[in-house]
Amino acid sequence: MKSDRNSSRGRQEGKKSTPLSRKSSTPLSRKSPKKTFTKIKDAPKSDESTGIRLNKYIANSGVCSRREADTYIEHGSVEVNGKLVTEMGYKVQPDDIVRFDGTSITPEQKRYILLNKPKNYITTMDDERGRKTVMELIANASKERIYPVGRLDRNTTGLLLFTNDGDLAKKLTHPKHNVRKLYHASLDRKLELRDLEKLRGDVIIEGRKVFIDAISYVDGQPKSEIGIEIHSGRNRIVRKIFEHVGYKVSKLDRVVFAELTKRNLPRGRWRELTNLEVTNLQIMK
Repeated sequence: MKSDRNSSRGRQEGKKSTPLSRKSSTPLSRKSPKKTFTKIKDAPKSDESTGIRLNKYIANSGVCSRREADTYIEHGSVEVNGKLVTEMGYKVQPDDIVRFDGTSITPEQKRYILLNKPKNYITTMDDERGRKTVMELIANASKERIYPVGRLDRNTTGLLLFTNDGDLAKKLTHPKHNVRKLYHASLDRKLELRDLEKLRGDVIIEGRKVFIDAISYVDGQPKSEIGIEIHSGRNRIVRKIFEHVGYKVSKLDRVVFAELTKRNLPRGRWRELTNLEVTNLQIMK
């Protein structure tokens, strides 16, 4: 599998809804639905023990957010099996046919793409200043819209995960899950042993505590080559950690993210996660 460097514009940040142009030649209406409607008494019955909540089904189909979906459901924009449904907790079953503003919708298939990010690409969907973005590197990786999980700054290389699985993305970026991140940092000079010891355990950066899980010299390399493991997701945190003790990071590479590694993944290339890798991420505590 190889990556594609052609430019691709992803979802703009803050964009709340997207027409289903892939599924229909006629875009869905974005007009505010009328607030007066008539409930259909013989609306389909929902099996509460199975299925997926209707608002989540709509959001997974790429129509809008869950919160917006609740509004559209309430105001009569959604039909299931030809019947109007205004019940917020309705659960869609596998054989149900769901229509939004008269157009049939289905949830997007979940995709998981791992990129070995090169230098000089920014982690954003697009850039008003015309800088290169990571979306260019994974342009043909998926027909579904996928988004980066977390960020790497422009000069940082290494592992970056993309997915349309919102639940997993939230899990991997939430501090309580302590997702493992291992970096290889190249410093502007030898890291003195006394300074290395200062960075073991808790460090106060910009008035906030950061816990360094592990830090050591890289075996067989000069003392300016450092391995550092953290679970904090704060912006530029590794660079700030070394600046805290008077060193500058000249190169920074993320070599492990949530137990995913760069093995057999050249710089600038991407691959799909295996089913086992996806399962392991989903069962992380």
